[in-house]
Amino acid sequence: MPELPEVEVVRRGLLRHLPGRRIEAVFYSGKTLRRPVSLTSMQNLLVGGVITDIGRRAKYLLVHMDNLSLLVLHLGMTGRLGLFPIGTPTARHDHLRWQLDNGLELRFHDTRRFGLAQVLRPEEAAAREQTLFNATGPEPFSEQCTPAYLLDRAERRKLAVKAFLMDSEIIAGVGNIYANECLFTAGIHPARPAGDLDIHDWQRLLPTLRSILQRAIDCGGSTISDYLNVGGKQGYFQIHFRVYNRAGESCPKCLTPIAKLKIGGRASYFCPSCQR
Repeated sequence: MPELPEVEVVRRGLLRHLPGRRIEAVFYSGKTLRRPVSLTSMQNLLVGGVITDIGRRAKYLLVHMDNLSLLVLHLGMTGRLGLFPIGTPTARHDHLRWQLDNGLELRFHDTRRFGLAQVLRPEEAAAREQTLFNATGPEPFSEQCTPAYLLDRAERRKLAVKAFLMDSEIIAGVGNIYANECLFTAGIHPARPAGDLDIHDWQRLLPTLRSILQRAIDCGGSTISDYLNVGGKQGYFQIHFRVYNRAGESCPKCLTPIAKLKIGGRASYFCPSCQR
């Protein structure tokens, strides 16, 4: 599943092409995604409108329109976005197409159909933090996400710190890959209870998380299986993985074999010597 860096890379790619473009038509395959798609709402709120900006909240892409409506997209597990000349043959799982005024169309391709595409009316868009994102925590790069905030949210909690980092109600958008890499770099065992970390731990961990996320963004994300950026290119942060998916390989710090365990149903990779 694309994580925050991959979604941010897609956002930046779209930002180079979409603002200022008018949507002239919307086409839909009729296949249900994570939620039913309202073609009527998209046609009423998007067709004839001009895209003004591309935002991101957690793992959601936000396409802002000049009438203040908002197209909300989530890539799910296998979703991809791409720009194609109008008339280019469509692929089997191209479920949505937004035709633009420059001879191109934005296509949403999703093999497993766990993605999401919905449009919010202006009043719904204005209230999205109280509705759609009411249970979503602050962005990891935001001013609201501080060591003190994390210490407070973790107080007395026995939840493993890796699961804590991946809880979108605490921090938005941190997935399995980057939680593994962050905890290794910070020297913190992934199964350690979040409530056991003190302010000094969080002062070390948060900058580490931000640094790894930023490096992944700069690398174009991590391509594991289905992720491609908006230009159809693969990200290459995976070549920098130090522990993720490297069970049995030597730790890059101390040469101890990387171990693997499951935390919250997700594979966790760590060094038994470096992460205590």
